[in-house]
Amino acid sequence: MKHLLSVEDLGADGIEEVMRLTDSFVEVSGRAIPKVPTLRGRTVVSLFYEESTRTRLSFETAAKRLSADTMNFSIATSSVKKGESLRDTVQTIDAMGVDAIIVRHASAGVPWQVASWVDASVINAGDGWHEHPTQALLDCYTIRERVSSLAGLRIAIVGDVKHSRVARSDVLAFTALGADVTLVAPPTLLPPSLAGWPVEVSHDVDDVLPKADVVYLLRMQRERQTEALLPSLREYTARFGLTRERARLLADDALVMHPGPMNRGVEIAAEVADLPRSVITRQVANGVAVRMAVLFLLLGAGRR
Repeated sequence: MKHLLSVEDLGADGIEEVMRLTDSFVEVSGRAIPKVPTLRGRTVVSLFYEESTRTRLSFETAAKRLSADTMNFSIATSSVKKGESLRDTVQTIDAMGVDAIIVRHASAGVPWQVASWVDASVINAGDGWHEHPTQALLDCYTIRERVSSLAGLRIAIVGDVKHSRVARSDVLAFTALGADVTLVAPPTLLPPSLAGWPVEVSHDVDDVLPKADVVYLLRMQRERQTEALLPSLREYTARFGLTRERARLLADDALVMHPGPMNRGVEIAAEVADLPRSVITRQVANGVAVRMAVLFLLLGAGRR
């Protein structure tokens, strides 16, 4: 495999391979000096046209722990400000002989376009409302830490599905591993069409929560919303937020997840985010090991 653009590039077997590799890189991350020489001599570039904290730092940490050289491309100080096109930018970077380009962009499909222009491996770190495959992989791994298999698990994805690339990648990954997924949202926060999505849909979070093994809360993405989709955030929280009272509906061993950054008090109450059942910080911690596994899969073991 040369690129990771979509969860569909992996399929169930590929996801399982990433999980197995991640186990070994979790062990590396726990060492006093969490570093291995696996990708020494390789160069990994972060090309982020959108702001990011977790994903950008996670990929950078992953590359450094594998002993790769890293470069961060800053839009603010680049020739993009002078009008340089995306194609010219990525071909300039590729001409420097880099091995992997990690791309985040506000427009869906950009990582596929970049992959067609360069010789380097391309990893999709989020494209518009479309996909975010490494987030889905770290989510699968985090669930697997607590439960041996996703097969038969009932997972509720709650909130702003319409604008969420995480939701799309998670649905692909969770269902590939045998989970049953229910999307829970007001009709205005669901995609215009769910044709082909292997999911159930509910508008009643109180009905779904008692039956869920995992509750995955999505951030209210106000920066992507171009129209008034809700009367108010307060009403959203009242109907769909995981409040302290609503959290009591969950089974004792149900997990609470969130891709971050959280809007505490909107989609999740502050005290619920800090409960032992919440694995939100584990998701962040596992993100480094999962991205080490992805980089190794694309660049390690004599590839390219």
